[in-house]
Amino acid sequence: MAVDNGVNIILVEDDDGHALLVEKNLRRAGLVNQFRRLKDGQEALDYFYNGGDRSEMAEVVVLLDVNMPRVTGIEVLKQLKQDASTAAIPVIMLTTTDDPREIERCYEYGCNVYITKPVEYDDFIEAVRRLGFFLQVVKLPAAPAARQG
Repeated sequence: MAVDNGVNIILVEDDDGHALLVEKNLRRAGLVNQFRRLKDGQEALDYFYNGGDRSEMAEVVVLLDVNMPRVTGIEVLKQLKQDASTAAIPVIMLTTTDDPREIERCYEYGCNVYITKPVEYDDFIEAVRRLGFFLQVVKLPAAPAARQG
C-alpha cells in the first residue's frame, strides 16, 4: 500500500540511469511523496539558495551523490549544514564511493546517513527498496524558517 508520510524527496544525482532507478524503486517501495531531481551540485545550491519553492522544502530529505560535475556532493553537504536555514534538513549520501575517508568526511560535515550504492543491479534495487521503507517511517524536524533576505 502506498503511503504519503509527508516526506518530500530531493535527489541530487548526475547519472540519469541511477536517478531513474532510485525514483522508480522508491515508488515501488510505496512512496508516493513529492520527488524532485536535481542534476548536479550547482543545481542543488541554486535550488536551495536562489529561488527554490520553500513550500517544497517542508519535511524534505536530500539524497545526495558525492561525485558530480561542477559542485561535488560534499561541497553541497557542507553548505547545507553550515547555513542555519538549511542545517536541519536531513541529508542522505547515496553514492558509489565507499572510501572510508570519504565516509568519515561526510559524517564530519553533518550527513545523517551514508549509503553506498551497490554495483550489482539487483543489489542496487534492493538497497533503494530498503531506503524507501526507511523513508516511510522516518520522522523529520519542522520545516526550516524561510530565508531572510
